[in-house]
Amino acid sequence: MTKDELIALSEKHIIGTYRRQPVVFVRGEGAHLWDIDGKEYIDFVAGIAVCSLGHSHPRVVEAICRQAGTLTHVSNLYYTEPQIRLARMLTEHSFADRVFFCNSGAEANEAAIKLARKYGHDNLGGRYEILTMKGSFHGRTLAAITATGQEKFHAGFAPLPDGFRYVPFNDVPALEKAVSEKTCAVLLEPIQGEGGVRVPDEGYLKAVREICDRNGILMILDEVQTGMGRTGRLFGYEHDGVAPDIMTLAKALANGVPAGALAATERVAAAFGPGTHASTFGGNPLAMAAAVATLETILADGFLENCARMGEYLRERLWSLRRNHPVIQDVRGRGLLVGLDLSVDGNPVVRACLERGVLVNCTFDHILRMVPPLVVTRADVDRLVQVLDEVLER
Repeated sequence: MTKDELIALSEKHIIGTYRRQPVVFVRGEGAHLWDIDGKEYIDFVAGIAVCSLGHSHPRVVEAICRQAGTLTHVSNLYYTEPQIRLARMLTEHSFADRVFFCNSGAEANEAAIKLARKYGHDNLGGRYEILTMKGSFHGRTLAAITATGQEKFHAGFAPLPDGFRYVPFNDVPALEKAVSEKTCAVLLEPIQGEGGVRVPDEGYLKAVREICDRNGILMILDEVQTGMGRTGRLFGYEHDGVAPDIMTLAKALANGVPAGALAATERVAAAFGPGTHASTFGGNPLAMAAAVATLETILADGFLENCARMGEYLRERLWSLRRNHPVIQDVRGRGLLVGLDLSVDGNPVVRACLERGVLVNCTFDHILRMVPPLVVTRADVDRLVQVLDEVLER
């Protein structure tokens, strides 16, 4: 079928929950994609920070093929080796003692919300309220969108679950004032990705940690987008010298195979027991094998350093564009999670870049978000900057 025929069928049969770009991809390799007509693209979206090792990474492909020919699925009523190996790797390289596996970031955040409430029920006299940040994004399931601090995601879904309140991001006094006798946890992202690539001030996460400790409540970090090397370190919290009580992961966890995880300290994880939470496909052997291969690659010598180096180079090159394009208001981010804040609508820029073979994403209608595979090269960055220079000139 042709591109137009496929798109017509999609518009007819798939529920329109996405505003899709008019392109059908059939192949990917590293940071590059090819559409059905053979046109090549440089990918600065990476499935929205999912394909951190790039497309069709040979180590992940080999792990998936080997596992698919061995064991694809059994219930979590039984043990499987890939799940156990990944749990050990995640706990050995983080603050956490225990891990729960699921399928997505939203599902991981749902688990975190349930775990915090169960911990509050068991240990904090029934406290259940969770404070989240304005501008945050935690997923599309009902509790996750309620936790999300953006009203546009709430519209049409009332009544929303009770027990969530929102405070300004990066505002320590506001958070301190908001904690009440009902609060059991604070949930936030180390960097707000969907919220406009907003990096907190130095010391903010440490202040949040101190507020949680003073009040005996939990600190939950949503590392769905910032985790697994995206910021130049394995987890975003490592930049700030603090550790949460609960952390959620997904996106890049298995480099494109659906997988999510909740990681927690022993003290907090103990609130979950048999029957309190579950996920039929969570910890699926195929996804776990892909995740083990992904994590082994990320932890290899030089990989994270390349991410940090390329991120710095990308931000420097984007700043250089500002001299000729005053519509650029700001360049911000950490590692290869980078936002280009424009004073104009960014959606036409996204479409113009697509026409020139470069994929970028837009959030808040004026912030270009760039989250390429962590294997992106200087030549790829140079091509992006050249295309943006052309597009912003129009």
